[in-house]
Amino acid sequence: MKAYVYVSLKRSVLDPQGKTIQGALNKLGYKGLQDVRQGKFFELTLDGGLDRTQAEGEIGRIAREVLTNPVIEEFRYSIED
Repeated sequence: MKAYVYVSLKRSVLDPQGKTIQGALNKLGYKGLQDVRQGKFFELTLDGGLDRTQAEGEIGRIAREVLTNPVIEEFRYSIED
């Protein structure tokens, strides 16, 4: 199984890097952008020792306890067989 974890700043937290990227894209001539928010992406390969329910629990725990700063970040994940 593979797990994909997406971490981003909470909407209530300013994202200066996202604003910088948005400004650069606008200067390069890209149109139609209202907002850009940046984040982190993690791909985790599971060893097969867990069933899907256990894997979801472990991935959620890893994301909460290790991959994010819960004060300013949020996460979502998906798992593929």
